[in-house]
Amino acid sequence: MLHYPAIATDYDGTLASDGRVDDATWAAIATFRERGGNVLLVTGREFEDLKQVCPQLEQFDAVIAENGGLLYWPRTDTLELQGALPPPEFLQRLSQAGVESIQTGRVMVATWQPHGAVVKQAIADMQLNYQVILNKKAVMVLPAGVDKASTLIKALTVLQIPPNITVGIGDAENDMALLKCCGLGVAVDNALPALKAIADYTTAGDRGRGVQELIHKLLSNEFQ
Repeated sequence: MLHYPAIATDYDGTLASDGRVDDATWAAIATFRERGGNVLLVTGREFEDLKQVCPQLEQFDAVIAENGGLLYWPRTDTLELQGALPPPEFLQRLSQAGVESIQTGRVMVATWQPHGAVVKQAIADMQLNYQVILNKKAVMVLPAGVDKASTLIKALTVLQIPPNITVGIGDAENDMALLKCCGLGVAVDNALPALKAIADYTTAGDRGRGVQELIHKLLSNEFQ
């Protein structure tokens, strides 16, 4: 029996390199699931974009996209939104303030640095119940209280898997909540120093190689 029967993994910079998952990493995921494990994808990518770069979503027991903004169940092709987009006036405000490359998903609005301060000020001025979550150079706007951890806990509840026997693995600032809500928090070798500082374990390998390493250790029950 697996001591940690579930893995919640980030996508870019963790599971994937340059937006793609290699064959060896897919094979490791398949082996973990064959041994009775569950694998959940937890990413900041917009859902439509994710489907383009990773059409194999059926390989996951649940998919959390838009940094917690939505929860997708591959087996039933069911999508659950975790909130609503900010009002159109917010997007107009950002555009008027010179914020470029504004992207809208189902729930999340995103742009890039150096516009983080302008976005935060617009939220405050308009008294919106939204928050800013950073992911390296990305600036993501989500409903207050919605992040990778909050939606992961919802998914784990449905799967009847306690968070304390789930492993979270990631590489950036927006993975901090993910690692903290799991029983074992893991950073890949290429992770930001701030994430490594709070991780219970840092892999020797980077990106997909780090995930493969983690799965090998979990199958051997090396973490107790």
